[in-house]
Amino acid sequence: MNWSFLIDNKDALNVTTDSRKVSPGCIFVALKGEHFDGNDFVEQAKAQGAAYVISGENALTELQDLARAWRRQLGIPIIGITGTNGKTTTKELTAAVLSTKYKIYYTQGNLNNQLGVPLTLLSMTRAHELAIVEMGASHPGDIQELVEIAEPTCGLITNVGRAHLQGFGSFEGVQATKRELYDFLVAHNGTIFRNADNPYLEKMLEDSQRSIVHGPLSIVNYHTSTMPSDTHLVGGYNAENVSAAICVGRYFGVSEEAALAAIRAYVPSNNRSQLMQTEHNTVVVDAYNANPTSMQAAIEAFDKGQRDNVQSTKEAYILGAMRELGEYSHLEHQNIVNMLLERKADKVLLVGKEYQETTAPYPVFENVEALCEHLRQEPLQGYRILLKGSRSNQLEKVIPLL
Repeated sequence: MNWSFLIDNKDALNVTTDSRKVSPGCIFVALKGEHFDGNDFVEQAKAQGAAYVISGENALTELQDLARAWRRQLGIPIIGITGTNGKTTTKELTAAVLSTKYKIYYTQGNLNNQLGVPLTLLSMTRAHELAIVEMGASHPGDIQELVEIAEPTCGLITNVGRAHLQGFGSFEGVQATKRELYDFLVAHNGTIFRNADNPYLEKMLEDSQRSIVHGPLSIVNYHTSTMPSDTHLVGGYNAENVSAAICVGRYFGVSEEAALAAIRAYVPSNNRSQLMQTEHNTVVVDAYNANPTSMQAAIEAFDKGQRDNVQSTKEAYILGAMRELGEYSHLEHQNIVNMLLERKADKVLLVGKEYQETTAPYPVFENVEALCEHLRQEPLQGYRILLKGSRSNQLEKVIPLL
């Protein structure tokens, strides 16, 4: 469909999928979900002044087409970011760095899927000079679908690891799907930012270049530097994310000095790599997401931090189950239990039936509510605590009890 009648000569678009947020002149997209149907509110949206309504069975596809048309209308550089771990933190840090020089727009929250990416694009305005679009995936073909909507000019894969194995089928499936970002950039002569220390990324890029006919391609390599001092980020694994943000900033003309200042000023607020000092404990909160790779990295970083701590502090691990692992679930949860056994932690509390099927000698709670009740009866005091698990565990509910 030719969307020029909606987007020509516009400085910004007002698009909503929520009938409660319809305002005069907006575009209302009537999506149908498992528990709702926006088509039931079309007449209400028109009565509230919606200038245009996208409805019907193909509403999502039309929304994606509109987003692509608006992206082409703006014509600004777009940096696509994907990866198994660190993509949201890398997006946030890169946004902080680039904002020192440009007016940018970047994915808000976790709007990184087939609905979130088009909504991100449609939130951009003619005032923006650069954009960062985070892209998530849980099945083969997901990234290909997203890059064909966003049409990034630059891209970065943070890393690849064992996540969403139920959807991908294997680690090789993870690599093939994340590589779809490289495939698009190779085919369209884009710019790729690549961590030269990661052999998986090197192989993925070689495979893309070998399989796709392409013209000039810009490859900007960077290495993982040591974690800079005085940041608000917890965990040495964030050094990868910091190095990526500095590399992108340098490419777009931001000095390393200015980039580091922006990174030091950045304060995480999304339950990722947050350090909280409560009345009774020191808590490392990394409870927004978890997979075997990120869980192992978090445990190793926490353990190193404990060993580097000049004061002797009791340590506790509060870990939630890792979801969407399919046939690999038992093995990966047992691996985590084995890591904990090696560390001889003072306290370990586990959440999720997945841990009940392991040889864990620790208390295992069916859900976070049961854990909260335990902590009310037996509160922790004087501990350094790692709080991590898949988002579905809702581990943030225990924070007030720590």
